[in-house]
Amino acid sequence: MTVAARRLALFLDFDGTLVDIAPLPDAVVVEPDLPATLERLREVTAGALALVSGRPIATLDAFLGTAFDAAGLHGLEARLGGTLHPCSIEDHPRLRRGIAWLRETLDAPGIVIEDKGCSVGVHWRLAPDHAEPAREAAEELAAELGPEYRIQHGKMVAEVLPVHAGKGGAIARFLEHAPYADRVPLFVGDDLTDEDGFSVVNRLGGTSVRVGAGPTQATHRVASAAAFRIILRQWAEAGTVNLAALATS
Repeated sequence: MTVAARRLALFLDFDGTLVDIAPLPDAVVVEPDLPATLERLREVTAGALALVSGRPIATLDAFLGTAFDAAGLHGLEARLGGTLHPCSIEDHPRLRRGIAWLRETLDAPGIVIEDKGCSVGVHWRLAPDHAEPAREAAEELAAELGPEYRIQHGKMVAEVLPVHAGKGGAIARFLEHAPYADRVPLFVGDDLTDEDGFSVVNRLGGTSVRVGAGPTQATHRVASAAAFRIILRQWAEAGTVNLAALATS
């Protein structure tokens, strides 16, 4: 099935979807032609392309060198049509103290505390033997912060973030505004953190795509981020989205 790009609202995760997962958050490599591919897709979708990521928007901009529409920090901040709606660090004083506590508690080599301002990620990819204490510390912090926060698990990471954050809600909010309104949503992601987005897109009659293996609510699947980048280039060159390039889940 081939769909004209101008009928779609295209939502793309970053880590594990547009770029390969790296040992450290700052070590991901952006292929040289990726920004131009995304620019072309933004053109053929008449602007309806947004990044939906757990990363801060400023970090996405630094990696890609271009300011795309984006929902950062799982929707805690957003940029639409050049207007940025930021997340205020000052609104999270207890989280800030909790991040300092995590740094004191988790001092094992290889544990990475990723301070995102309004959320925090605890990574143990470089210290798999310390997965359990890292996970437990993140869960303890979330419990201490109470019902205003929650914990979210991903690939060798646990993130503590405000309870209302979520990629599904971010996608739904974009679809209320031009140029995304009245489009069929297509969301591509690779992790547990993307399942909420898959659920919303499925409910709205769109297409959800899981990158990589693992159980998922997504309706379609592609083997790897590298394979998906090839598909993206094909879509950009053709100006149409060929869903036949994706396996069904």
